[in-house]
Amino acid sequence: MPLGKEPPEQLDQRLFYQGAKFSFGVNKLRLPNGNVGYRECIFHPGGSMAVPVTDAGQFVMVRQYRFAMQGRLLEFPAGTIEVGEEPLATVQREIQEETGYKAATWKALGDFPNAPGYSDEIIYAYLATDLEKLENPPDADEDEDIEVVLMDADALEKAILEGVPIDAKSIAAFYMARARLS
Repeated sequence: MPLGKEPPEQLDQRLFYQGAKFSFGVNKLRLPNGNVGYRECIFHPGGSMAVPVTDAGQFVMVRQYRFAMQGRLLEFPAGTIEVGEEPLATVQREIQEETGYKAATWKALGDFPNAPGYSDEIIYAYLATDLEKLENPPDADEDEDIEVVLMDADALEKAILEGVPIDAKSIAAFYMARARLS
């Protein structure tokens, strides 16, 4: 179900930070119900992620160091959509850089807001199958700390239920993909 668009009346906006991947601002708004309020927001171009599954039924994930969490999270490969880039092109690049795999078959799983309380980021999720391990994958970004992890569906679900640090977008996409794979 697509998100309904019900934009508020923008009364004022102050941009406090403009970065390479997102910006941050504080907005004074008249909400659709007529109330006036302030909302802090991270404005983000969106992200794209893959749920890669090998022919043997193994999910290809990454254990990635995340500064904001001060530790490593288990995640599916993902990346920020570059200006003028389609979400599928983003994730086709990211899966190769982060995991060393290339997928021949891509199916859209859907899209969803990542953190709607403070960001406009939308995540586009894809199921990636018919994987090929690349002999010479493109280099991952130098500022990333990534380890590739293979897990079957039962082990991944057990990790989720036991509270292993896994990001929310990966949990959501796992269940979206699992429904398609059954």
